Amino acid sequence: MKLAFSTLGVPGMPVPEVAALAASTGWQGVELRTHPEEPVNLAMGIRERAAVVDEFARAGVEIVTVAGYAQVAAAGDEAAMSEELTQLVRLAGDLGASFVRVFPGGGDQPRETADATAARRLAAAAETAADAGVRVLLETHDSHRTGAAVSRIVGQVGHKHVGALWDILHPWLEEEPPVTTHAALGPYLGCVQVKDVASAEDLTPLPLGAGVLPLAECLALADDDGWVCWEYEKRWYPGAAELPGILAAGREHLESLVRS
Repeated sequence: MKLAFSTLGVPGMPVPEVAALAASTGWQGVELRTHPEEPVNLAMGIRERAAVVDEFARAGVEIVTVAGYAQVAAAGDEAAMSEELTQLVRLAGDLGASFVRVFPGGGDQPRETADATAARRLAAAAETAADAGVRVLLETHDSHRTGAAVSRIVGQVGHKHVGALWDILHPWLEEEPPVTTHAALGPYLGCVQVKDVASAEDLTPLPLGAGVLPLAECLALADDDGWVCWEYEKRWYPGAAELPGILAAGREHLESLVRS
């Protein structure tokens, strides 16, 4: 497996420092949180994008995912959503990333309406993604926490440039067994996102292996050649340990689980 970490764990860190951190701690890739408060965002010009590419190339680290915040199942303006998805895909293409992460966000609509809305929007973005050489991945999150829920949408789209991102926390919170999640997402799976927490009541991020999430069980089901990304939610939990100090140990823990 190929291992990456998300810049959600190092909020606001400049790109050169992220690339150097990944290289020095042995990580092969990085998921770039794409938000106005981050160095990587949709307002970046072409020179800024090229500079990001150069930094990671020099470090020998791959840009795996552009982690956007589009909510494809939510009610809202169709033109604005189409433009946001197009911009995310183009940014990913410019950076040489494999994936764009999007959220469902359909809690404001009935299930059938949310599913249909998300499927329609993702299908409309699929050819743009194909042209850019990018896959748009719908994460198990918020209104669609389980593999079963995400697969209902992605299965409707039926396009190889639209897939799924398995964030292992959310199906676990819904008590969907990993084998069930993987069975639902397997045909569409682009990336597995790992993390660890103390309990369903305390979601403060912990070092990998220090909590209760079924990391070994999930990784045993994942593609041997696929990407596994550690999403350490430091941005939302400022009191959590600093990620740089635990990155090397986190990589070693994941490698030990893959070998076992």
